[in-house]
Amino acid sequence: MIPLEQAVVARLESHGERFEILVDPDRAAEIRQGDDIDIEDAVAALFVFENASKAEKSPEESLKKVFGETDFANVAVRIIKKGEIHLTAEQRKKMIEDKRKQVVTFIARNAINPQTKLPHPPMRIEMAMEEARVNIDPFKHVDELVKETVKALRPLIPIKFAEMKFAVKIPADYAPKAYGEISSATTIEREEWQNDGSWICVCRIPAGIQEEFYNMINRLTKGDGEVKILSQD
Repeated sequence: MIPLEQAVVARLESHGERFEILVDPDRAAEIRQGDDIDIEDAVAALFVFENASKAEKSPEESLKKVFGETDFANVAVRIIKKGEIHLTAEQRKKMIEDKRKQVVTFIARNAINPQTKLPHPPMRIEMAMEEARVNIDPFKHVDELVKETVKALRPLIPIKFAEMKFAVKIPADYAPKAYGEISSATTIEREEWQNDGSWICVCRIPAGIQEEFYNMINRLTKGDGEVKILSQD
């Protein structure tokens, strides 16, 4: 369980009853997004309260009436998902800033300007989000926020999610070390080790990280690697 001083109130009001639990705001956000979080890692107490500030527990009859059960884990998850999470202004600001950065990073790495075939710089994305007055809900999943954000940005900037396919050849001197890093950073479609010890592959990456990809190949091969663009979808 989390320390009490780190907890905020999650509250659900239903059928004339009020139910409160003490939760970690970050873990509560993850539960709302569908992540599999052990409820004991998300709360400061294993009780459902009628009034948490006064430590008044909810009667079992009230729990049964509204939830049909008294099991704390099940009830707590429903309160988190359906109720209100009462954040401090500072907590809300930090969570929104963190989610905004995740959204900007995802778009910058995975989307391009279809007119230039180049990624939008993060600063350009942030400015467009400000202009479009994009609202970031700290309890929504990043995937959902990205969809909402891109929809809001399309009237302002040309934007398209795309992948690029490359053929890559790594000289024998660098192939064993480069293999693992390239495999982790890309989606390998085909690969083959050559008789001379070199390694060739066809791989895909998000179109927004093509410069990062070129830099990685140059770093791993000291500029001796070969890269050829096969397609951009």
